[in-house]
Amino acid sequence: TGTLTQNNMEFIECCIDGFQYKHRGASSELDGFCVTDGPVNKLQQKAGREKEELFLRALCLCHTVQVKESTEQDQREDSLDQVDGLRIDENVLQPPQKERGFIASSPDEIALVKGAMRYGFTFLGLESKTMKILNRNRDVEMYDLLHVLNFDPVRRRMSVIVRSGSGEMLLFCKGADSSIFPRVRQEEVERIRLHVERNATEGYRTLCVAYKRLSEEEYAQADAGLREARLALQDREEKLLAVYNQVETGMSLIGATAVEDRLQEEAAETMEALQRAGMKVWVLTGDKMETAKSTCYACGLFQRKTELLELTVRTLEDGERKREERLHELLGEYHKRAVQDAPPVKAGGTRVRFASNQDYGFIIDGASLSMVLNSSSESNMRSYKDLFLQICQNCTAVLCCRMAPLQKAQIVKMVKSSKGSPITLSIGDGANDVSMILEAHVGIGIKGKEGRQAVRNSDYAIPKLKHLKKLLLAHGHLYYHRIAHLVQYFFYKNLCFILPQFLYQFFCGYSQQPLYDAAYLTMYNICFTSMPILAYSLLEQRISIEDLIEDATLYSENAKNAMLRWGLFLYWTGLGAFHGLVFFFGVRFLFSNPALQDNGQVFGNWSYGTIVFTVLVFTVTLKLALDTRHWTWINHFVIWGSLAFYVFFSFFWGGIIWPFMKQQRLYFVFANMLSSVSAWLVIILLILLSLLPEILLVVLRNPRGPYTRKMKHRLPSSGTSTIFMLSQTASTHSFSWSD
Repeated sequence: TGTLTQNNMEFIECCIDGFQYKHRGASSELDGFCVTDGPVNKLQQKAGREKEELFLRALCLCHTVQVKESTEQDQREDSLDQVDGLRIDENVLQPPQKERGFIASSPDEIALVKGAMRYGFTFLGLESKTMKILNRNRDVEMYDLLHVLNFDPVRRRMSVIVRSGSGEMLLFCKGADSSIFPRVRQEEVERIRLHVERNATEGYRTLCVAYKRLSEEEYAQADAGLREARLALQDREEKLLAVYNQVETGMSLIGATAVEDRLQEEAAETMEALQRAGMKVWVLTGDKMETAKSTCYACGLFQRKTELLELTVRTLEDGERKREERLHELLGEYHKRAVQDAPPVKAGGTRVRFASNQDYGFIIDGASLSMVLNSSSESNMRSYKDLFLQICQNCTAVLCCRMAPLQKAQIVKMVKSSKGSPITLSIGDGANDVSMILEAHVGIGIKGKEGRQAVRNSDYAIPKLKHLKKLLLAHGHLYYHRIAHLVQYFFYKNLCFILPQFLYQFFCGYSQQPLYDAAYLTMYNICFTSMPILAYSLLEQRISIEDLIEDATLYSENAKNAMLRWGLFLYWTGLGAFHGLVFFFGVRFLFSNPALQDNGQVFGNWSYGTIVFTVLVFTVTLKLALDTRHWTWINHFVIWGSLAFYVFFSFFWGGIIWPFMKQQRLYFVFANMLSSVSAWLVIILLILLSLLPEILLVVLRNPRGPYTRKMKHRLPSSGTSTIFMLSQTASTHSFSWSD
């Protein structure tokens, strides 16, 4: 979901001790709070105010944010990574210092620190392990930072242990509700759960905040455990995790936060285009299910008519029944609805659509996915995987929430190895997405506000999600066509080149006499025919970029590998064989009359081979010219320049006596050949005869190819430029093809 959103977090509201608080805005009181359902009597107000201040101190202390003094240049430029310029409202308390900026590994932390600042608690910075905050009374509070229990995707929380000025030891913890709720007193959970679920349903990103007072003995035990684990040479991560879990127990729940992260521009249009192009879109995210579901609705992956099939811990809890029994039952039920009752499939691979056909969306969380992938029975595990994949492949969209990075990679690997071996593409913008990006066939990183890890480990890098539409639908389509044509053309032009040489052996007594000169043999693929196809494979646009983006269904032809099927390969092979036969036997037939030269002399063996080679070079080059739909000055230069270079080289190579050569077979051969009107006639006739079928195809009907069967598109103008982005090398999307 972070890939779909701007990662520009804005603190919206918070819930403290079960009461909802919203920011009043510029006309607020100094504390900035608007208590919509708070306490009514004075005793409750006093207790509530203490909880408020404790909650705000937690937001100011439990993070890894750094304070940066803003320069004039920082204020003028948009920050690239995690620098977020901070401008303080006049009606909110602020320290009498220069304008500051915040730097953090996650934009969530910046939003929470700025949210606390709205309410009168300002984080001043960290100096020599001492954290300073400015409270509502404009007093500076100082806390010694003793330990930081870093965030990780498995724990889904982070904590800090601090010592206040009075010597009190405090542990502050923030994280996902599924991670915090089991570690706090359960009577406190119900007062906040309702607010968290409501905020998640509205599409806000939620975090819960808890704290714990530590005695000297508890801190000494935690300190010793942390130091020992950090110094361990083996299994350091596992030992640290065990100590973290031991320390982060028995906490008290203070409240929860709601942060808004709006959709990126054109996110909905991009998702719609990808689905119309024939892709299955899966959203893999660590967010809460309600938040991720709301985002999927907002970007159009789920429609109001979509029936959601939910496989989560909540749906697996059914009284006395075991979860695995309930999992087996739900998978069977969903399989029947989404797969067995689905409409039949036509011969072309597309599904018959009835008016009453129901669209399904599938939702699964990390805990349920672990049960599917790691069943106690190996036979059940294989059965669960197969059912899960079949259900997902028959759904319009799939949402996997509360996913750890390893689980994201497991899903991509599972889809890659499924029946049909679909092509997968993973796109993400954070470090949590790296494993998934590396696992997919194609990995794309977005230059977002969560660092450069995704970009550095990706195959392609794009600035925003909306550019994925052009990258796939336009550049992906064009480069598939270009490379497919390049492969077929290479087979064709080399068959044209080799077949006359092969046939010549039957007429030279099998003496291994070459038909072409050694220079021609060497330079045919290196110089004479290489540049035109190179320019074609970089610049050709059979359909304009605007039409490809507008009609996403054109991209679906690529999924069927229409340009590299056996039928088209056999066509190119047959065309190459036909041209090779025309080159060899056409020249041989015309050579049957010995008086080919004006002086009555006959051509020799090397003249015969040179005429065949000349017809060959001109024919394969002009064949590519006939296939070219998008002409630029580069195409003109390399096509006509290659032909001119061949003529120039032949004159140059045969017009000089080279002292380093013992025998010069082509001396004056090319010039002598072109002095004969008969040779000119042979060359022109054979070129026209070879290209006649191709010319008729171009003139009498639309250009051959799978794309022009759908609609007649306008060809791009010669001024259209083509840009292809290639990189040097949580929140995600995984796209997979399914024929």
